[in-house]
Amino acid sequence: MLSGTPAGAGGPELSPAPGTVACFVTGGFEHRADEVLPLASVGKLLLLRTVARCFTGGDLDPDEPLTLLDDDYCAGSGLLLHLSARRWTLGDLARLTAAVSDNTATNALLRRVGLDRVTEDAVFSGLEQTRILDRIREPRTAKHPATFAVGTARELAALAEAVAREPLPLAWMASCADRGMVAASIPHDPEDSSVREVPVDGLWVANKTGTDVGTRCDVGVVRGARQICYAVLTRCEPGREFEMVLAMRAIGARVAELAA
Repeated sequence: MLSGTPAGAGGPELSPAPGTVACFVTGGFEHRADEVLPLASVGKLLLLRTVARCFTGGDLDPDEPLTLLDDDYCAGSGLLLHLSARRWTLGDLARLTAAVSDNTATNALLRRVGLDRVTEDAVFSGLEQTRILDRIREPRTAKHPATFAVGTARELAALAEAVAREPLPLAWMASCADRGMVAASIPHDPEDSSVREVPVDGLWVANKTGTDVGTRCDVGVVRGARQICYAVLTRCEPGREFEMVLAMRAIGARVAELAA
């Protein structure tokens, strides 16, 4: 159970929540920031950053076409499972991964880039406990890694700070269609996907969320008078997820105050 104020000055008062809430807010507060938790689709940020580096470094061409294989297709979030086209550019797949957290696009990109390359980039970036462990699978059985990705709020907030200095992955995050968790309490235009510098009039958000049974996660960059990067990870019993989202929104309200 979580109640009271997260460690660090300026944390929000949180009502008791039926599970674990871990958070790190740059220049603000933290709570259980070093606890390793499942990330669901927030783990896709590691893949997106690697793809962006490959594009900008010339190792991959964003216009390179990639044909989806039957094994790439996966239920859950995304659109490709329901679309007829089988051939997409790498740039299209990255955008779909960021905007609608497309599981099929994620699997295709992981196949093209390689999990080893993503892990190498994570190590190079100083991430010690935040990793993609496997491709997206629906269902996930006992013979597979227990979850797609794991990590800590502290490391993911640091990753968000790094991405905030990199135009391409930040632009992808700005296209995220899910603003229902932390970002729901941050006054902003959810359709404003143009990268905004600091300061701006009002607040601007770029984020990536993760949703799975018992898991809700949100990592983002907020720009206003100040830039604030946040990572909020939650875990609970199945069926209690919305209560965790309410706790995330309480953190979002404080993030908005810090950025304004």
